[in-house]
Amino acid sequence: MARANIVGLVLVRNEELYVEQAVRNASVFCDRMMLCDHSSTDGTLRILQSLARELPATTCHVLKHPRESHELIRPFCGTDHWIFAVDGDEIYDPAGLSRLKSRISAGEFDASWMLFGNVLNVTRLEHNNTSATGHLSPPCRSMTKLYNFAAVASWEGECIERLHGGNPVFRQRFSATDRRYLHEETPWGVSDFRCLHLCFLTRSRSTETSARRNIMETYGSGRLRRVISAVRDLFGRSSASKWKNERYRRGPEVTVDATPFFPPMPSR
Repeated sequence: MARANIVGLVLVRNEELYVEQAVRNASVFCDRMMLCDHSSTDGTLRILQSLARELPATTCHVLKHPRESHELIRPFCGTDHWIFAVDGDEIYDPAGLSRLKSRISAGEFDASWMLFGNVLNVTRLEHNNTSATGHLSPPCRSMTKLYNFAAVASWEGECIERLHGGNPVFRQRFSATDRRYLHEETPWGVSDFRCLHLCFLTRSRSTETSARRNIMETYGSGRLRRVISAVRDLFGRSSASKWKNERYRRGPEVTVDATPFFPPMPSR
C-alpha cells in the first residue's frame, strides 16, 4: 500500500472559539499542515502559533490577502499530494479521517480529482457539544475541499483564495469532471468523510456576527460592494451571508451525535 501524502491548508480569520478543535481534528489526517491567518483581531493567531510549535510538520503563516494561500500550494501541482483545505468553522470526524486516509493510500481515489464529503450545517450545538442540530448535505451542497494534485500539471491565473478561481490545467486522463460525491454515496452515520460546518454559529468572542460572509462574497464582488463591506466590518456591522443562507439551510433540521467531533483536547 502506498503512503498518502496529504497537505492541510487552514485559512482563517477571527475563529478563536473553534479553530483549535478544527486544526487538531484535521492533523490526524495530514502529513503536513500550513496554518494561515488573514488579519484576525481576536486570539486566532496566537492559537495557530501555539499549535504550530506543538504539532509536527506544521507551520504558521500571516497573510496580507487570502490569495497568498494559493501560492503556498501551487508547488504541489503535478506531484503525488492531496490538498485538504480546512476553515475554522469546519470540525471533521478524526476517526473517519483516519479511515479515509487508509482508503486514499490504497488507491481507491487515484482516478478522482476532487472528493466531497458529508456535511451538517450547524444551527445549534447543545449539551456541551454532545449534539448538533442543522441541515445535512444532501440536500445542501457539500463544501468539503479535498483535491488530488496529481491530476493537475499547473493551476494558472488569479485565485482569490486557495483552490478558488484561476484555471487548473489537467494532466492526461484527468478532467474537471473527475469528482466523487461521497455524501451522495454514503449516509451521514457511516461516512468516513464528514464535517460539522459551524457556519451559523458565532466563532469569535470579539464579534457577535454569525453566518458571516465568506471570502468569495467579500473579495469576489465588485469594488463598491467590497468598500461597503469593509466599512461595515470597521464599525462592527458585518452583514450576514446570503450565500450561506441560500445554500446551507436546505431540507429539514436534524440532530446528530456530536461527540465523535469533539474528542478531549490537551489542557493549556
